[in-house]
Amino acid sequence: MNAVRALLALPVAAFLLAGCGFHLQGNGSLPDGARKVCVITADEVTPFAVELRRAIERAGGELTGTTAQAEMVVRIRRDRSGRRVLSVSARNTPQEYEIFYSVEYSVDRGGREVLEPQPLEMIRNLSFDETQLLAKDREEVVIRDSMAKDLAMLVTRRLESL
Repeated sequence: MNAVRALLALPVAAFLLAGCGFHLQGNGSLPDGARKVCVITADEVTPFAVELRRAIERAGGELTGTTAQAEMVVRIRRDRSGRRVLSVSARNTPQEYEIFYSVEYSVDRGGREVLEPQPLEMIRNLSFDETQLLAKDREEVVIRDSMAKDLAMLVTRRLESL
Protein backbone atom coordinates (compact mmCIF):
# COMPACT_ATOMS: atom_id res chain seq x y z
CA MET A 1 0.00 0.00 0.00
CA ASN A 2 2.83 2.41 0.87
CA ALA A 3 4.57 1.57 -2.41
CA VAL A 4 1.43 2.49 -4.36
CA ARG A 5 1.15 5.80 -2.52
CA ALA A 6 4.79 6.57 -3.24
CA LEU A 7 4.29 5.82 -6.94
CA LEU A 8 1.24 8.08 -7.05
CA ALA A 9 2.96 10.87 -5.10
CA LEU A 10 5.85 11.10 -7.59
CA PRO A 11 3.82 12.27 -10.62
CA VAL A 12 1.79 14.60 -8.41
CA ALA A 13 4.97 16.21 -7.06
CA ALA A 14 6.39 16.56 -10.59
CA PHE A 15 3.13 18.14 -11.79
CA LEU A 16 3.11 20.63 -8.90
CA LEU A 17 6.74 21.63 -9.48
CA ALA A 18 6.13 22.12 -13.20
CA GLY A 19 2.99 24.13 -12.50
CA CYS A 20 4.72 26.60 -10.18
CA GLY A 21 7.32 27.55 -12.81
CA PHE A 22 10.23 25.85 -11.11
CA HIS A 23 13.14 25.03 -13.39
CA LEU A 24 16.85 24.49 -12.91
CA GLN A 25 19.03 27.50 -13.55
CA GLY A 26 21.06 26.97 -16.66
CA ASN A 27 23.19 29.19 -18.81
CA GLY A 28 21.32 32.27 -19.91
CA SER A 29 21.59 33.69 -23.36
CA LEU A 30 22.49 37.07 -24.72
CA PRO A 31 19.67 39.03 -26.37
CA ASP A 32 19.23 39.04 -30.12
CA GLY A 33 21.19 41.85 -31.73
CA ALA A 34 23.86 41.69 -29.01
CA ARG A 35 25.48 38.32 -29.60
CA LYS A 36 28.63 39.62 -31.28
CA VAL A 37 30.65 40.99 -28.39
CA CYS A 38 34.01 42.74 -28.28
CA VAL A 39 35.80 42.81 -24.93
CA ILE A 40 38.28 45.69 -24.61
CA THR A 41 40.76 45.54 -21.76
CA ALA A 42 44.29 46.72 -21.03
CA ASP A 43 45.39 43.21 -20.00
CA GLU A 44 43.93 40.31 -22.00
CA VAL A 45 45.13 37.52 -19.68
CA THR A 46 43.86 38.50 -16.24
CA PRO A 47 41.66 35.85 -14.62
CA PHE A 48 38.60 38.09 -14.95
CA ALA A 49 39.15 38.86 -18.65
CA VAL A 50 39.63 35.17 -19.45
CA GLU A 51 36.54 34.12 -17.44
CA LEU A 52 34.42 36.90 -18.96
CA ARG A 53 35.20 35.68 -22.46
CA ARG A 54 34.32 32.11 -21.47
CA ALA A 55 31.06 33.24 -19.84
CA ILE A 56 30.07 35.23 -22.93
CA GLU A 57 30.67 32.21 -25.14
CA ARG A 58 28.65 29.97 -22.78
CA ALA A 59 25.79 32.49 -23.02
CA GLY A 60 25.73 32.09 -26.80
CA GLY A 61 27.87 35.10 -27.62
CA GLU A 62 30.49 35.31 -30.32
CA LEU A 63 33.68 37.18 -29.53
CA THR A 64 34.89 39.62 -32.16
CA GLY A 65 38.31 41.17 -32.57
CA THR A 66 37.22 44.71 -33.38
CA THR A 67 34.51 47.09 -32.30
CA ALA A 68 33.38 47.52 -35.93
CA GLN A 69 32.26 43.87 -36.07
CA ALA A 70 30.63 43.92 -32.63
CA GLU A 71 27.00 44.53 -31.73
CA MET A 72 27.99 45.12 -28.10
CA VAL A 73 31.30 46.36 -26.66
CA VAL A 74 32.31 45.60 -23.08
CA ARG A 75 35.05 47.91 -21.82
CA ILE A 76 36.91 46.73 -18.75
CA ARG A 77 38.13 49.94 -17.21
CA ARG A 78 39.64 48.46 -14.03
CA ASP A 79 40.71 44.90 -13.27
CA ARG A 80 42.82 44.46 -10.19
CA SER A 81 43.24 42.11 -7.31
CA GLY A 82 45.37 41.90 -4.22
CA ARG A 83 45.46 41.21 -0.54
CA ARG A 84 45.51 43.19 2.66
CA VAL A 85 46.62 42.07 6.12
CA LEU A 86 43.66 41.73 8.47
CA SER A 87 45.34 40.49 11.63
CA VAL A 88 48.82 39.78 12.95
CA SER A 89 50.17 37.54 15.68
CA ALA A 90 52.07 38.62 18.79
CA ARG A 91 55.27 38.08 16.76
CA ASN A 92 53.98 40.55 14.16
CA THR A 93 53.44 37.92 11.45
CA PRO A 94 50.23 37.90 9.39
CA GLN A 95 47.52 35.50 10.56
CA GLU A 96 44.72 36.53 8.26
CA TYR A 97 44.49 38.24 4.87
CA GLU A 98 41.67 39.86 2.98
CA ILE A 99 41.73 38.84 -0.69
CA PHE A 100 39.97 41.30 -2.99
CA TYR A 101 39.10 41.42 -6.68
CA SER A 102 37.81 44.68 -8.10
CA VAL A 103 36.57 45.42 -11.62
CA GLU A 104 34.81 48.27 -13.35
CA TYR A 105 33.16 47.90 -16.74
CA SER A 106 30.88 49.73 -19.13
CA VAL A 107 28.86 48.59 -22.13
CA ASP A 108 28.40 50.25 -25.52
CA ARG A 109 25.76 49.19 -27.97
CA GLY A 110 25.18 50.71 -31.36
CA GLY A 111 27.89 53.32 -30.78
CA ARG A 112 26.44 54.70 -27.56
CA GLU A 113 27.00 53.84 -23.93
CA VAL A 114 24.02 51.86 -22.62
CA LEU A 115 25.57 51.00 -19.28
CA GLU A 116 27.69 53.58 -17.51
CA PRO A 117 30.79 52.42 -15.60
CA GLN A 118 29.76 49.78 -13.07
CA PRO A 119 32.10 48.92 -10.18
CA LEU A 120 32.09 45.40 -8.75
CA GLU A 121 34.21 44.07 -5.90
CA MET A 122 34.45 40.76 -4.10
CA ILE A 123 36.25 40.20 -0.82
CA ARG A 124 37.17 36.93 0.88
CA ASN A 125 39.14 36.24 4.04
CA LEU A 126 42.06 33.83 4.11
CA SER A 127 43.68 32.50 7.26
CA PHE A 128 47.46 32.28 7.01
CA ASP A 129 49.88 29.79 8.50
CA GLU A 130 53.56 30.29 7.71
CA THR A 131 54.24 26.58 8.20
CA GLN A 132 51.96 25.86 5.22
CA LEU A 133 53.29 28.55 2.91
CA LEU A 134 52.96 26.70 -0.41
CA ALA A 135 49.47 25.44 0.37
CA LYS A 136 48.27 28.89 1.44
CA ASP A 137 49.75 30.50 -1.69
CA ARG A 138 47.88 27.97 -3.82
CA GLU A 139 44.69 28.54 -1.83
CA GLU A 140 44.98 32.27 -2.51
CA VAL A 141 45.27 31.64 -6.26
CA VAL A 142 42.23 29.35 -6.18
CA ILE A 143 40.21 31.96 -4.25
CA ARG A 144 41.23 34.73 -6.65
CA ASP A 145 40.28 32.62 -9.70
CA SER A 146 36.94 31.78 -8.10
CA MET A 147 36.21 35.44 -7.46
CA ALA A 148 37.11 36.28 -11.08
CA LYS A 149 34.68 33.61 -12.28
CA ASP A 150 31.92 34.90 -10.00
CA LEU A 151 32.46 38.49 -11.19
CA ALA A 152 32.40 37.36 -14.83
CA MET A 153 29.08 35.60 -14.23
CA LEU A 154 27.64 38.79 -12.66
CA VAL A 155 28.71 40.84 -15.68
CA THR A 156 27.31 38.25 -18.10
CA ARG A 157 23.95 38.21 -16.31
CA ARG A 158 23.86 41.99 -16.58
CA LEU A 159 24.59 41.75 -20.32
CA GLU A 160 21.74 39.23 -20.70
CA SER A 161 19.31 41.70 -19.12
CA LEU A 162 20.15 44.57 -21.51
